[in-house]
This record gives sequence, C-alpha cells and structure tokens, in this order.
Amino acid sequence: MNITNDIKPVTYLKSRAADLLNQINETRRPVIITQNGEPRAVLQDPESYENMRNAIGLLKLISQGESDVRDGRVKLQEEVFNDIENSLKEKL
Repeated sequence: MNITNDIKPVTYLKSRAADLLNQINETRRPVIITQNGEPRAVLQDPESYENMRNAIGLLKLISQGESDVRDGRVKLQEEVFNDIENSLKEKL
C-alpha cells in the first residue's frame, strides 16, 4: 500500500470525481484531498466510515466504563440482575 496514491489535489477531484469514487470503493482506502498542498478533506467509502464510527462509539463506551470503575461506580452482577428482575415484575 502506497499512501502517495491516496493523496490527490482538489483539481483531480474536480476533473475525475467518478474515477476517484471508484478507487475509494474498490480499495476501501480513504483518499486525502489537498488544496494548495495542504490536506483539506478525507474521502471514504460509506461502509468504512460506518465501521469507523461504530469503533469510535465502542471505544467511548469502554473509556466511560473504565472511568466508572476508577471512580467506584460499580455494582455486583447479582445486584444488576435483581434490579432488572424487579423492574420487569413491576411492569407486569
């Protein structure tokens, strides 16, 4: 994998958008769009974008869980199951 193939100037995007979209969807690699030599945007296929967002969401949940454990905000498993059972009984 050569990252230089994944960096394109904005003029390339303007003139060859369809080719660029085909490349992104075939390789599943994002393409960095530059303007005046500076990175300005990243184009990515929808499936990879969704996978990335899901991974970030999971990492946030893990981080929150670690913070809860550090701060002592924990319950025993038995306590959680009892709370769930009691909540279900109340609804019935």
